[in-house]
Amino acid sequence: MAKKEIKKYSLADVKDRYIGKEGSEERHQYEYELRMDVLGHLIKAARKERNLTQLELGKLVGVQKAQISKIENNITNATIATVLKVFDALDADVKFNVRLEGKNLEAELI
Repeated sequence: MAKKEIKKYSLADVKDRYIGKEGSEERHQYEYELRMDVLGHLIKAARKERNLTQLELGKLVGVQKAQISKIENNITNATIATVLKVFDALDADVKFNVRLEGKNLEAELI
C-alpha cells in the first residue's frame, strides 16, 4: 500500500487563504491587531516587572486604570503618545524598527 503524501502549507499560504492576500484590507487589519496585541503584552510584562498595578501605572501616565487595562488587552486604539507615556512611566527604552523598501530604519527613544 502506497503512502499518501501529506500536503504542506507555509504560514504565508495559510494567511493568504484564511485571512486575506498580503496588501488586502483584511490582511492589513489582521497584522495591525496582531502588532497591537503584542504591544499590549509587552506593556503588561513591563508593568509586572516593575511591580506596578494597573491603577499605579495609570496614575503615573495620567490615565484611568481602565485605559491601562484596555491597552494591555488590545481593546482600544491607544495613540502613540499614550503608548510612549506608558513606556516612559515604566522607565523602559523604546526602539522602533521601520522597514522601507528593503531597508531597515531604526530609532531608539530613551
